[in-house]
Amino acid sequence: MRELPWPAKVYVVTLAGAAAFLLARDLLEPGALSAGDWSTTLVLGLLFLLCESAPTLLNVPHVAVSVSYSAALAAVVLVGPVGAALVGLTAVVSVRPGIPLVKRLFNGAQYVICGYAAGWAFLRAGGEVGLPQVEDFPGILIPYSAATVAFVAVNFVLTAVIVRLAREVGRGQVLLRPMVQFLGSYVGYAVFGLLIAALWVTVQSISAVLVLLPLFVARWAFGHYHAEQRSYDATIAALCQAVETKDYYTRGHCTRVSLASSMIAEEIGMGTERLRAIRYAGMLHDVGKLGVPTKVLQKEGKLTEEEIAAIQLHPMRGLEIVRGIDFLDEAFAGIMHHHERYDGKGYPMGLAGSEIPEFARIIAVADAFDSMTSDRAYRKAKPIEVAVAELRKNAGTQFDPEMVYAFIKALERKGWNPPQTVSGPPPADAAETAVRDHDDPTAPIQVGSER
Repeated sequence: MRELPWPAKVYVVTLAGAAAFLLARDLLEPGALSAGDWSTTLVLGLLFLLCESAPTLLNVPHVAVSVSYSAALAAVVLVGPVGAALVGLTAVVSVRPGIPLVKRLFNGAQYVICGYAAGWAFLRAGGEVGLPQVEDFPGILIPYSAATVAFVAVNFVLTAVIVRLAREVGRGQVLLRPMVQFLGSYVGYAVFGLLIAALWVTVQSISAVLVLLPLFVARWAFGHYHAEQRSYDATIAALCQAVETKDYYTRGHCTRVSLASSMIAEEIGMGTERLRAIRYAGMLHDVGKLGVPTKVLQKEGKLTEEEIAAIQLHPMRGLEIVRGIDFLDEAFAGIMHHHERYDGKGYPMGLAGSEIPEFARIIAVADAFDSMTSDRAYRKAKPIEVAVAELRKNAGTQFDPEMVYAFIKALERKGWNPPQTVSGPPPADAAETAVRDHDDPTAPIQVGSER
């Protein structure tokens, strides 16, 4: 607990004390739980522990989904508030590695309180503790729904408070927005708790296996999918690092273009899969520079026509490099055509208007904006307002007007953090360096005779 700020420590100790008081008060009463109730609680506690120890990690940092509360909600129906609280208490002994003692203490305490809250809501809504019978349905749905809402709501509030109090701790910086996004999932998983309780009448503890075995298979597949996505991200990051090693004055450029492209894509309503593809396309739009000789990219002084042509070939070189990466999907078009112009005067194919793939039209705007708002070897970064004015000025000629105005809307809503100053050896002739910067709409473009 040494790394937590003192308000968070007080909060955790208070929760633990409240949970201990509630359990001691009820368990000291004679007959609080019958022998059958204790055996049911033990089985559900083991089930809770198993689920809590194997959550599904998601792409959202610090966020995982566990279906352990299905067991706690089943205990609400089968053995009541005390049993649900005892089931939740098993979170203290979770076998998941790397959980500090203070987190175990908090998890156990808050699940105890959540179990009591759910049990109280179940009873207040007219629910009866014990094995549900056929005639109890569908009447049991109302008290069970009340128990679910109480459990999820109390869990959310208690977790939100500790996140707020522990905001100064690096590992405690969990965003509340993802937590809100998963509230629906938590309520949905609660259905499994009711299924366990309903099947307990006939097959007892085997009901947990029948209900949760398919769920664990789905959990494994879901976790495997996200592990695969993380490996994809690592591959893309490695390629970007290779590009930026060759072209020192554009460090961080691909990451920012990816972010700006995602902003535009979200603004025009792209779906989840296409959003992922546009993010990859933004990251890799300049990967073709790996096929351009380093001496050309970093050459000081005037470029020959052959060298200009080599730079203008980088979109096609990029496509050649990533062609075999199947998961890029539509990103290929963005990489290949991001230097086309809306008026048809771009390269490599001179496409115009709607002939240019949508991904390429998005990346063209994002690419130009980041170029203008970043330090380059031949000039300082332009203010955001100036860059936006340049985008407006070139809408309909260099850029797709729809993408320009979508980006401006996204900027107004989300803002933009310009990159820090990039230091690097200035070229002998800054004007010649400007000529080769095809990302910047304010820089003069020299076109080679060979393409």
